[in-house]
Amino acid sequence: MSEKLTVGFIGVGLMGHGMAKNILQGGYPLVIKGNRNRTPVESLVGMGATEVQTAREMAELCDVIHLCLSNSPQVEAIIRGPDGILAGAKDGLIVVDTTTADPTSTMALAEEMVAQGVHMVDAPLGRTPKEAEAGTLDAMVGASDEAFATVKPIIECWSGSINHIGPVGSGHKMKLIMNFMSMSYASVYSEALSLAVKSGLTPQTVRDVMGPSRMGCGFFDTFFSAAVGGDPNAHKFAIANAAKDVRYVANMAMAAGVMNPMGAAVRNYFDQAEAAGKGQDYVPTIANHIAGLNGVDLPEAVKKGQS
Repeated sequence: MSEKLTVGFIGVGLMGHGMAKNILQGGYPLVIKGNRNRTPVESLVGMGATEVQTAREMAELCDVIHLCLSNSPQVEAIIRGPDGILAGAKDGLIVVDTTTADPTSTMALAEEMVAQGVHMVDAPLGRTPKEAEAGTLDAMVGASDEAFATVKPIIECWSGSINHIGPVGSGHKMKLIMNFMSMSYASVYSEALSLAVKSGLTPQTVRDVMGPSRMGCGFFDTFFSAAVGGDPNAHKFAIANAAKDVRYVANMAMAAGVMNPMGAAVRNYFDQAEAAGKGQDYVPTIANHIAGLNGVDLPEAVKKGQS
């Protein structure tokens, strides 16, 4: 096809702005839905994007719509609502949901949508807003072969690594497995830091010994850069989003009939931190929270470790 598809984008926030920018720079006509944070909206409009007020308007104009939202209820509302996508969808529209969502919800939505000639693709993200701006995110895609072939060139605008996992829902399942493992790391790292400090070791010792060892990894590096290295923006992922994700992991485990006691322990940590009012703090600060539960002032321990 010589003429580029028109692409819509809903959720031009921390991750979505960079993704939308790269789609626009890939030569695709871009339609965005405004939100309360006008800075990314005005940035994209200034680059040539068209703004609409409702998802219904967007569906009437677009061939493909990207969603980058916080949770499944938001996705359901933007698709099913009176001014939602299905209210204005034309036959053949493809919705690419990059939200970290509940696969049960994703598959139910896909069934509803296909009855109206609309196709769902789930393409949750790996990496951070830095990679979103650079166009080098990881994409885990659940889609039919036909839908994947259509959207792959668009996803290539914002992704450096694309894995077509399987049918609809597969991407969201894989993303939850990844986030279950990463938030488990965060919980273990935090407990280990508390144990180390109470046992007379410095936080820096834990970082410096483990980082270069086979126990080190990319997640370790960004987590410890924030929790011990003093870079608050090294790992931009909110505790509230992590708590939501591990709750979705519990739903996935129940649906599969799999025991998940490790997941329950991780979920309790993140739910407790969110209940304590720390939901908008970034994930590495869970180390401070868990340290506090153990009577440890982790920032003070980090300060002492520098002397």
